[in-house]
Amino acid sequence: MSRAFTKEDDSLEAPIIPPRPALPAGSPNYVTPTGLEQLRAELAVLEAERTIAEANRENEADRTRQLTLLNGRLTALNARIASAKLVDPRTQPAKEVRFGATVTLVTKSGGQPGMERRFTIVGVDEASVAEGKVAFVAPIARAIQGAKLGKTVTLRLGPKEEVVEVTSITYEVA
Repeated sequence: MSRAFTKEDDSLEAPIIPPRPALPAGSPNYVTPTGLEQLRAELAVLEAERTIAEANRENEADRTRQLTLLNGRLTALNARIASAKLVDPRTQPAKEVRFGATVTLVTKSGGQPGMERRFTIVGVDEASVAEGKVAFVAPIARAIQGAKLGKTVTLRLGPKEEVVEVTSITYEVA
């Protein structure tokens, strides 16, 4: 068939739907109350965008493409919300590192002795290094989970080992 009889849009590929952060196979989807609120807020925004896209009748090809993308993102988000297991940080042991803990670690040996790290262990959807939030499946979070206040833990961060002390554990509620 001659290209003269095909639409330009026929050659376009299906839109790529960005994946949600991965959960390891068989791992529960733990979320903090704040994380669940963020997922629900994201859902409301996507539903509003879909409503606007459905009403836009100017360019049918763009509309269809945008709706396909939005519906894919909504499906993934709804699945993530449906699988969410809410963990209230207030129910966690106060002197032990668990999901939802804000932890301060001080390096004792290896790395830079005296260096302090502070981060909160959260669900994969709310993890943000810039905000000091680390996913519970991250290697550093896995290494310190279960550690008690004042105890030392050996971390393998890259090729080197580092011994850190847990100097603070708090469970903040939004």
